[in-house]
Amino acid sequence: MSIEIKVPELPESVADAVIASWYKQVGDTIAADEVLVDLETDKVILEVPVVKPGVVKSIFFDTGDTVTAGQVLAVIEELEQADAEIPSKGTEAPADTAVSDGPARKAAAAMSPSVRKLIAENAIDATEITGSGKNGRILKQDVEKYL
Repeated sequence: MSIEIKVPELPESVADAVIASWYKQVGDTIAADEVLVDLETDKVILEVPVVKPGVVKSIFFDTGDTVTAGQVLAVIEELEQADAEIPSKGTEAPADTAVSDGPARKAAAAMSPSVRKLIAENAIDATEITGSGKNGRILKQDVEKYL
């Protein structure tokens, strides 16, 4: 059975969001409650998880694309519970490897708009800043401290 992953309702006074980062690609398996994509608005970064385990069948937007509430982001082909256990175990090592390969890149993708603006205005390489936020995210005070 196919499951459509849609853009959730956006916060009040926010018209659209930008795809900040995809955590899975077409053909990858994904576990229930695992985050598929991050959406960035002027105010927050929204994590969009999947409800049931499955395989990413198709993705309709690229990183940097603008989306609005209700648009279909991706389609997941649902797996049976017994089938879901085997692929998810097989994907654990690559997922951990991806995190260790580029934690700075992931942290940079998860910066708030104000942090990105501050970094751009001061021509700073974001990989040189150590983030103190959740999961190593770079916060505004981290950039100010760096400056």
